[in-house]
Amino acid sequence: MGVSLGMRVSGLLVAGAVAVAAAAFTGDGSGTPGRGGGGGTIVTAGPSDSAHSRTAPKSPAPRQSPDGEARVTVRPSGPGHTRTTTPPPSTSPTPSSGNRPLVSPSWLPPGPASPDADSTPDPSSVYDRLRAPGQCRAALDVIPPASTDPEWRLLRALATACLAVQGRGGSWDTAAKEYADLAGKADTCKDRAAYAVLGGLLDFHRRQPGATVRLKASSGGTPACAYRIAGVDTGGDGGAQPGDTVAIELRGTCFDHAELLRFGSVFIGGQQLAGPPVLRSERGDTLVLSAVVPSLGGYPRSVDVVVRYGSTEARLKDAFTVLAPAVVPSPGGPSGTPQGMFPLGPLAAHLPRP
Repeated sequence: MGVSLGMRVSGLLVAGAVAVAAAAFTGDGSGTPGRGGGGGTIVTAGPSDSAHSRTAPKSPAPRQSPDGEARVTVRPSGPGHTRTTTPPPSTSPTPSSGNRPLVSPSWLPPGPASPDADSTPDPSSVYDRLRAPGQCRAALDVIPPASTDPEWRLLRALATACLAVQGRGGSWDTAAKEYADLAGKADTCKDRAAYAVLGGLLDFHRRQPGATVRLKASSGGTPACAYRIAGVDTGGDGGAQPGDTVAIELRGTCFDHAELLRFGSVFIGGQQLAGPPVLRSERGDTLVLSAVVPSLGGYPRSVDVVVRYGSTEARLKDAFTVLAPAVVPSPGGPSGTPQGMFPLGPLAAHLPRP
């Protein structure tokens, strides 16, 4: 039976397709024929976009690691090798309720500072030294170790707690015992400020028994002492004459009283009084001085009173009125002889007997 030309052509095309498929399956997939094939090279057209999207390997999606960092696996050209890229960790820690920084307890407020003219340690000047938390050891060294004075005991306890809270030694037991024993005994403005700060340190230690912090010196703020002249007592109606003695009351003293009595000065109406101030009485941070009113002229006149010691000064404006001095008349008038009396002259000498 004769075969048409069309059927023969179709047979040849089918045979050619079978041969191409066989060569493809026997190769290594890299464009080189397999060992069982011929030495020719098979050239094929590049795949279309749709074919590439179906056969191209997908890039691996980032995988979340157990520690919360994103890891991406990149396949390089070499077989059997992977490289892992990890973003650098964040340098700022994530705040949490269990890892909050400790708040440092408040420290000593300004005094004001004592002039300390004699450079001898006293409670007021040691308070000033303790205002620098780094000087607590040096301050403790100058406090009399055996003194029973409440001021020294309080400062000793404060310096000890200062060292303890900063992890530099000290003794919490000693500080707590002194705090309890000295309740109600702080009678000066600096003592009251020191006692309050000591209580704050002990409270911090109760809440954080094993914690240590670095204390910071306070800058500015309300001073512990409001040094001032509270008033001038003239002993009467608010006026005084030259030569009268008045009492000047000082409150909130921030220095050693003995220093003021040696190095201080008093001014009335702008005139400095002779000699150092004279003590009338003292109690805690209250000091009363005696002063004699000077002769000023221009009576009556309202005068300011100033008490000065070193860099400290207390001033009271219009403290009192200086009155004109009283005129004391002579007993016998202008002549000085009482009325009805003759002035005595020199007595006659006894004449010698004949």
